[in-house]
Amino acid sequence: MGFFISKSLDQNMKKQQEFMLMNSRLQLERQILMQNQMRERQVAMQIAWSREFLKYYGAFFGIAAVGCTVGALKKRRPQIFLPIIPLSIVFVYQLDLGYGTLAKRMKADAEAILENESDRLALPYGPPTFESIEKARRAQSTFFIEK
Repeated sequence: MGFFISKSLDQNMKKQQEFMLMNSRLQLERQILMQNQMRERQVAMQIAWSREFLKYYGAFFGIAAVGCTVGALKKRRPQIFLPIIPLSIVFVYQLDLGYGTLAKRMKADAEAILENESDRLALPYGPPTFESIEKARRAQSTFFIEK
């Protein structure tokens, strides 16, 4: 009689363990998808910000270019035109980020770094551990005094 109860309990425990494993895997997959969606949204916001900034900066750059050109021609002093050089570099950078291939080139470079230069990515003191987090938490905590 005890054998049947023990066997039934073992089967129930095994089913419970399989369920917990499946549930934790499903939860992990959801977390990975959620983090990826958040990353994609942040990158989209950065690109949208760059495009919006480009509109305002483009207007400023256009006015400055016309003003510097007219001033340089009227006063016959070409050095008045010099501020256009750094302004144009910033303009081209924002243009490339907002509408060009800068994001794709950055992604390819990041992939190359991950593949070929992974030693540069190491964190000081290594990745955080439970012990290091607990030590920092205890040092900051005034809620409980642990002995």
